[in-house]
Amino acid sequence: MTTAAGTQPTTLVRDELAGEDCWTLNFGPHHPATHGTLHLQLELEGERVVKCTPHIGYLHSGFEKLGEHLNYNQYVVVTDRMNYCSPGCNNIAWHHAVEKLFGIEITPRCKAVRTIVQELNRIGDHLICVAANALDLGALTGFLYGFNPREPILDFIEELSGARFTASFTRVGGLLRDAPEGWTDKILKYLHDVLPQALEDFETLLIRNRIFVERVKGIGVLSRDDAIAWSWTGPCARASGVERDLRKDEPHLCFADGWDGQGGQAVDFKVPIAYGGDVLSRMLVRLEEIRQSSKIIERVIERMPKGPVNVLADDSVTLPDKRELYFSIEGLIHHFEQIMTNRGYSPPIGEAYGAIESPNGELGFYLVGDGGNTPYRARCRPPCLMNYQAYPVLIEGHQISDVVAIMGSLNIIAGELDR
Repeated sequence: MTTAAGTQPTTLVRDELAGEDCWTLNFGPHHPATHGTLHLQLELEGERVVKCTPHIGYLHSGFEKLGEHLNYNQYVVVTDRMNYCSPGCNNIAWHHAVEKLFGIEITPRCKAVRTIVQELNRIGDHLICVAANALDLGALTGFLYGFNPREPILDFIEELSGARFTASFTRVGGLLRDAPEGWTDKILKYLHDVLPQALEDFETLLIRNRIFVERVKGIGVLSRDDAIAWSWTGPCARASGVERDLRKDEPHLCFADGWDGQGGQAVDFKVPIAYGGDVLSRMLVRLEEIRQSSKIIERVIERMPKGPVNVLADDSVTLPDKRELYFSIEGLIHHFEQIMTNRGYSPPIGEAYGAIESPNGELGFYLVGDGGNTPYRARCRPPCLMNYQAYPVLIEGHQISDVVAIMGSLNIIAGELDR
């Protein structure tokens, strides 16, 4: 037998205790829409879902335990593998928490570059989310229209870090390196000349398509109160009317007043809110957030401060500049002591929690420091895990064909589920 959402063969088992019309269907992890990592055990009456039991653990990486054995710079490569659609946001969230533990205030230019990267990753994540959601429902052209505008973003990340995908570009107290000359000019050209037309084409293809709209409207509805009760954050929560965005409610980087070191105001933007709480509302919120992120980047670039991207006051925390490392004995000794000995990265004994508004919601890290160069305890608050826990409620009473529509609208990244 095949499902209504694809041609993946499944196994049906008759549940003798529940009656002749009740079946158990294992949906995934090998179904194309579950990406080899999500397993849903569905109890059906005909094609109507009466109960759903999600199973996770197909991509277990143990990244919380790894945090106890890697120093505060080494661990950044692990964060890339959590939400691999927006890895730069994971880097920023990790070192945001680390710097709160150390009591470090990063430089204005570092804040600006991190904000640009965070919003570029948000744009790319939302594009791939809506595009993949369309693909799961059979709209291959929609996938291509959303996937192509994402490519330049990966090029910008490569220019900054040397890697297109797993950037690992943040460091304690700063960045791997400063942005190259002309980097911001290329980003502005992309935001002005490429992204607006791509979004217009994307929306024309999907949101103005009566067939597609009727397919996703009123599906997977979660009310505002239920979204709060299930600890939803990010676009999913805002599509249900929850007016919460950490960029406004707990300002960080360029979203806080005085970020430029001259007492200037925070970068202003609007928080998109919808009240339908369905698949369509979650798509619309993400598309509007792309536009707002574009405006944020433009405003940051307009006020781009000069100066260093790394904190220079405390040599026991930050790594030396590469030119200093290669051409001075002092820089070489400094680098050696930081990397090869236990001298560096010794925070005060204590704990800290730092969170940012990632593309999927509140991404936070809780750290306990015991004075050593590795955390005593590292704990992650991944938004995908919190959003996924409400899935059995969303799918109950819907058809099998709605399984992938609702799942795609939540943008579940399996790397954040299995910690």
